Formats: sequence, C-alpha cells, structure tokens
Amino acid sequence: MKTHILLVEDDVASRFGFIHFFSREGYAITEATGIAEATEAIAGQRFDAVILDNNLPDGNGIDFISTVRTYDGTVPIIIITGTADIPLAVEAMQRGADNFLTKPVDNAGLSAFLKKTLEIGVLKRRVVARQRLEKQEEMFWGNSAAMRQAFDLARIAAESDSPVLLTGETGTGKGMIAKWIHRNSSRSDNEFVEVNCSCLRGELLAREIFGNARGAFTSADQDRKGLLDIADRGTLFLDEIGDMGLEVQAQFLKVLEEKTYRRLGDVKLLRSNFRLICATNREIANLLKKGLFRQDLLFRINLITIAIPPLRQRMEDLPAIIAAILRSLGRDDTGVGPEIMALLRGYTWPGNFRELHNVLERAHLLARGGSLLPAYFFGLNGAAAPLPASAAPVPRALKPLDMQQIQQALDEADGCVEKAAALLNVSRATLYRRLKQNGE
Repeated sequence: MKTHILLVEDDVASRFGFIHFFSREGYAITEATGIAEATEAIAGQRFDAVILDNNLPDGNGIDFISTVRTYDGTVPIIIITGTADIPLAVEAMQRGADNFLTKPVDNAGLSAFLKKTLEIGVLKRRVVARQRLEKQEEMFWGNSAAMRQAFDLARIAAESDSPVLLTGETGTGKGMIAKWIHRNSSRSDNEFVEVNCSCLRGELLAREIFGNARGAFTSADQDRKGLLDIADRGTLFLDEIGDMGLEVQAQFLKVLEEKTYRRLGDVKLLRSNFRLICATNREIANLLKKGLFRQDLLFRINLITIAIPPLRQRMEDLPAIIAAILRSLGRDDTGVGPEIMALLRGYTWPGNFRELHNVLERAHLLARGGSLLPAYFFGLNGAAAPLPASAAPVPRALKPLDMQQIQQALDEADGCVEKAAALLNVSRATLYRRLKQNGE
C-alpha cells in the first residue's frame, strides 16, 4: 500500500510541483487548498504524514495542528512557511509539528526530510501501541494438551493475516489471546481496536464500527470516525460476534467482501486495511440453525478457528495459573496452601480464568499484605464461610452468595448490566435495584 500524504497548500504552482514530484516518488497525495478542505480530509481517512503550509486563505496552518492531533495523535506534520521566522518555528514545534521548512522548498530536500519525518511517525505509533499493550495482562498458555493446540494455532495466526475466530466460554481468555496474536503479528506497531457486540445493538453498533457523517442523526454535529478508521493497518477485534444483529452482519459482510465501507449518513466510499479477529461464547452452529447468524459471514471470519478450553478442563495448569496471577498482583508468595488449593480444585469455575483472577484478587485485598487464608475464598464450596473480623463485612441487604453471583455476572458481562441481568435471569430493573440497595 502506498504511503498517503495530505498536502495542504493554496498556491497552485507550488501544489502542482509537489504533487508531480511526490507522485513520481511513489506517494499517494490528497490535496487541500485550505483548512476547511484539510479538516474534511483528515476526518475522512488516515494519513501517513501531513505537509502543511502555514499561510492559508482561511487561517494559519499552525492553528490547524491541534485539529490534526484531535484526529490522529501520531501522524507526523511538516509545516512550510514563506519566512525564516525562528519564533514561528519554535511555536510550530510546541504546537505539535515534527519539522519546519521555509520556502522556496527544494523537492529533493523535502523528500529526504519527509522520509525522516515518516520514520518519526512509525516510531510514535510503535511507542503508543507498545505502551497500550504493555498495560494488558501477560498471556499464560499452560501445558495442557488443549492449550498447547490453541498456542500452535495462535502462533500460525500471528504469522498470517487471515481472519481468526476464537471460541470458548466466557472468561477463558479469548480477549487476551486476541491481543497476543496482534502483539506477535506484523501489525503490532499499529492499533488493536476492540468492541463488544453484546453491549451495543443495531444502529449503535453500526455507528461504533462505521462511524457517522455530520447530520446523519439529530445529535451528529460533526463527522465521527468509526473503529474501521482507527483499526486501519492494525487489528479489529469483534468480541461476542454471535450477538451481532443480522442487519449489521450484512453491512459488515459487505466490508469484508469489498474492503470498502461508508459511514452512516455519508456517500463517500472509504477503505480500511485491517486484520479481523472475532470471538464468541455461543455455539455458532445453533445460531445458524435459528437464522440468527449468516453462514456467508461465518465463512469469512473462521479461516482459523481456535477453541479455548474452560478452566475446569485444564486443572493441571491451575498451580501455574495461580502463581502467574498472584505475581501480577504484586505478591512475593505466589503459591497457596493445600486447603486453599483443594477449594480451588473442587470448584467448577463457571467464570473461568476471569473469575479465578477476581477470587484471587479479592483474597489478596482481604489479606492486606499478609498470608492468604481459606476464609478469604468464601463461596467456592457452595456456602459462604464467615470472614475474619479483620476483613471487610459482606453487605447484609442480600445473601453473600447472591452478591457473589451478581458480581460474577457483571464480570462475565464486562460490566454490561443488560447482559448480566440476562445471565442472572432477572430484569434490568431488578438488577439495578439490588445494586442500588447494596451501594454499588
């Protein structure tokens, strides 16, 4: 794919010279004659660099830098001005420009300047992506046969650019595996963008994925990028794709087939070079039978399918998983006593890895730096054990086990109250009332 440059220059002769030269150099150029056109361009697509004249008919280029940074914090910017003004150059750099040139500009010199500026952009994106991913938990694969198979498939997925479908129960670590594949792929320097399809329905989900044009609906007072824009050259992760409505499925299938899309309320055709990873905790075969999922979409997203086993089927990994979680919580002692281990092994873990992490984190907080005691793992044997006096009391408005079930459901639903209510088989109003009753 060609390197795409936004050239903002009002002088016809200068603009023609730049376009002619850089086109021969192999760059794709989008031209704008002023700030209004440039704003529309930067809102509509992603650029690798911006070459910006300072003196424009509808404003100063330096003032436009903040607008560019609103849409893309890492795109490199070169400011060109007709005067060699050092204070102006300093101001441009302080505002967020990466380089500053004065006219007349030698094309060959600008080309060398641009190449160095593009390298700055690559480094910026790499740092931002690495910082974002470093905040995520490290992936622990374990030694069970099922997880070794999952690891082999994930490694193949990371080495390719093919769509991946992750299947498995809630809390098995599908999101962490998706991040691992991205982090170990050729796209790791770019964005990892995710959306949970179960928490957004219909037009809300479409708006999140595709973005919208100004005026597409009552509150749309400006163009808004969608996740497809942000995921360009990176990875788009659609979690719980089994909950995506049929209308959005049809729209997204068109994107996969034609590699193009339109924002809601817009006629302009956009492109996004993204890698797709999907995940679901539902049986896609059952959804197909019920007519709730498109078979042609399934063919597009499951080129590589990775099944993640539930925690209860990989008990041989439990000690190592516990050690990894306790290490991530900052504990020096990364093991548990035989009584606690027996409790943990005897539990079925309906919330899988996520529930185990929450149980260990709760025990760690209750321990207040001390040893982990069996009493901190209440509820795992089907009845609530009394907490020691030093631990925080359990609210009395609900039975302790009920509160644990509610918290577990919220964790499994990633905080989505509607989905948590469905998991608990209660109405949203009932769940809200119980949360309010207990000060949540």
